Amino acid sequence: VQLQASGGGLVQAGGSLRLSCTASGQTFSNDAVAWFRQAPGKERQFVAAHRQSLRRTYYADSVKGRFTIYRDNAKNTVTLQMNSLIPEDTAVYFCAARAVWNVDFGNPVHYTDWGQGTLVTVSS
Repeated sequence: VQLQASGGGLVQAGGSLRLSCTASGQTFSNDAVAWFRQAPGKERQFVAAHRQSLRRTYYADSVKGRFTIYRDNAKNTVTLQMNSLIPEDTAVYFCAARAVWNVDFGNPVHYTDWGQGTLVTVSS
């Protein structure tokens, strides 16, 4: 499946952004969809994941309570709603998908399909 991420931009600390990941090319049936982020000079970091079969969500501790991931199968999209943004959230955000859920869902190596990334910049 091909993924297209969008919605990044520049926002002040305390503000909100909504990132979208749209799937195309085939029926979006992947059980696992996640968002990762990568700041300059740092490794790619897990942000949030959605498990379609159990309708469950998972978050990194650093974003818990501020970010929400949800999926709309009718629109083939996965959205990351980001509230109360802080400068430390500044990074390129990537969506990723995998056909079958993996218990090590926070590890980017397990995802087979990736979007191109969208830049989020949070100013202080």
